[in-house]
Amino acid sequence: MDKDLFAFNGEQLIQNNAPLADRLRPQTLDEFVGQDHILAQGRLLRRSIVADKVGNLLLYGPPGVGKTTLARIIASNTLSHFSVVNAALAGIKDLRSEIESAIDRLNKYGKRTILFIDEVHRFNTAQQDALLPWVENGTLTLIGATTENPYFEVNKALVSRSRLFRLNSLNSKALHQLLQRALNDKERGYGLKLINLAREAEDHLVNVCNGDARVLLNALELAVESTIANQDSSISIDLKIAEDSIQERAVLYDKKGDAHFDTISAFIKSLRGSDPDAALFWLARMMEAGENPRFIFRRMLIAAAEDIGLADPNAIVIVESCAAAFDRIGLPEGIYPLAQATLYLASTEKSNSVKAIFKAVQKVKDSQKQNVPSHLKDANRDQEAFGDGMGYRYPHSFLKNWVPQQYLPDSLLNQIFWEPSENGWEGQRRSLLNERRSEQLASLVEIEQQNPLTITSRKVDNDLEKWLSRQVLQEGERLKNLMTKLWSGINWKTNHRVLVLTPSSLLWSLKPLREVSEGGVVLAVSEDNYSRLLAELDFLAPMERPLLINSTVESIKKLDENLEFEVIAGRIPWKVFSETNFSRLWPILTEKCTANTELSLIISNPCSGPAFCLKECLELDNKNTDFSFLNDLICKEETWLNNQEQKEKFILQLEKLGWNISFEEWTELVYQKVDSSIIKRWLNQGSEYREIILKSCDKDELNRLKKLFKSLDGRTIKQKLIHTKLLAKNKN
Repeated sequence: MDKDLFAFNGEQLIQNNAPLADRLRPQTLDEFVGQDHILAQGRLLRRSIVADKVGNLLLYGPPGVGKTTLARIIASNTLSHFSVVNAALAGIKDLRSEIESAIDRLNKYGKRTILFIDEVHRFNTAQQDALLPWVENGTLTLIGATTENPYFEVNKALVSRSRLFRLNSLNSKALHQLLQRALNDKERGYGLKLINLAREAEDHLVNVCNGDARVLLNALELAVESTIANQDSSISIDLKIAEDSIQERAVLYDKKGDAHFDTISAFIKSLRGSDPDAALFWLARMMEAGENPRFIFRRMLIAAAEDIGLADPNAIVIVESCAAAFDRIGLPEGIYPLAQATLYLASTEKSNSVKAIFKAVQKVKDSQKQNVPSHLKDANRDQEAFGDGMGYRYPHSFLKNWVPQQYLPDSLLNQIFWEPSENGWEGQRRSLLNERRSEQLASLVEIEQQNPLTITSRKVDNDLEKWLSRQVLQEGERLKNLMTKLWSGINWKTNHRVLVLTPSSLLWSLKPLREVSEGGVVLAVSEDNYSRLLAELDFLAPMERPLLINSTVESIKKLDENLEFEVIAGRIPWKVFSETNFSRLWPILTEKCTANTELSLIISNPCSGPAFCLKECLELDNKNTDFSFLNDLICKEETWLNNQEQKEKFILQLEKLGWNISFEEWTELVYQKVDSSIIKRWLNQGSEYREIILKSCDKDELNRLKKLFKSLDGRTIKQKLIHTKLLAKNKN
């Protein structure tokens, strides 16, 4: 089946009496209603379709949400040959025919093939395996549509080679929009008829269709076509007609399908979230659908241990008792112990501290040779020969039946696995546990008495130099920690669109690139770093590359006017704001925000300048040096580096733009070796430091300063930085 069969001609469909739902299928992305989480401006899937760079896709979602329609739109936007197969009707023979045609098309004309398989989950394992080699070598680009979870119903190899996009049931806003389009469209809908749809009738259709656009439009069509027109040729659809035109929602539940797992998941999460009303609702839904009560009790027993645990040790006893009662009395009266256990779990204290077992398991896996301390070994066999058990202190022989002593292996003395919450039963014992842990640790500390060592001052200097050099090697770890700090506190969603401000390398964008697989990342890069970032992008697959723009007001203004960001973040030095007219920049950025945009900025600024670092290092060497001229420079540095007024001005401006700001500050020591590049950066003509701090220095003082720095060539100096983390949310 080729691409022409996917073509859309509104007039022809109307002439052929196509159903309303088929006539109203969107022809372009702009007509597509709903699914903004994957198709809004700036989202990855939308960019891929517009650029005709669609790779292997799996479109997963309930019926009537636009999977096939989206495939049609892709067909209309691609230069590749587009073929369609319905897995419910096609067999292995049809697949082989499509593969042979694709190979022939590629060899003769160099034209690639996109194969759309509707209801791909209906293909058996052999049929799916037949596709794999041709998808893998690029002969075919696969687009599959399925209502079942691909991770369970589609070949794992196909899933791993495809990008999965989940389409959600349409919300009421999208459904109302579809209804109005159907009523007003003169070519494909009922725009040529006068239809009076009562508000309560419209609301009923939207509420009952369960997010399915096809069900909604079919119900509207039935209502319109089956209602006798009034004398003025108008058609009035009231609530009664709407109720007759659409059937009540059946409970969507298949014990082997997603609805089964989704419903029990909603039930457990309602228990965990302490919402008894929601928990009862999902329990009722499972019971109405015929779910096995023993399965529900089994999941509640797990929840009693996992989510409640030692906050209320009685919870697991209650569930077990209710389960035993159910086995005795059965249904229908057994609904009472089911509800009792549900309400108890939903209402009691919560703690998941028992998950500490997984920390212990991981530690065992990391090292299989954790020896049992000698005093904990069995004394009945080898006490005389090896001293096993010697030194063990029997707790019941001590006050309150407890004595501090070592129980973990030597290499794990300070390890803590269980961290009790402050809730319920375990919360009452938390302080006692912490006291005992402190006593236990104190009892294990041995202070060795040693004779004082006579160490020369030169040895002290050498040891310090070695330590400072180690700090330089840890610079990579330092930057990693800053990146972690920058992205902490962000509530990620896979469809977020992220703007990263002035990244110095691609490393600063790796976290959002991993988190927003269905969204998009834009890097606003300074002119100095643009070419380097552009080269780094070659390491990423085309579908995963962020958009690169200049970090200027003009470049940000040129972004698509409909593009909005859920996250804006970056590490920025304070001097950027003095060089850039941020009174122009931040209003533009604020316009690019959604109502829930999160802002995360780390603003770094040195607290000490070159003169301070130089003096500190020279003083360490105890050299007889006149530091008076350095003291003058240090005073100038302190004035230059003090940005409190600039900081307050910036924060005030953000607050005026509607940002709700919180911030924290911390200091850090940064270590670097003195070399010619550092001396050049600080002291040569054109450097910012020379223009601001050294502008009044005479030539002799400048040469003296250079000579002092050159005397430290190869030495490591430390500089103090202050970091400010701004975390803000848009209040608009």
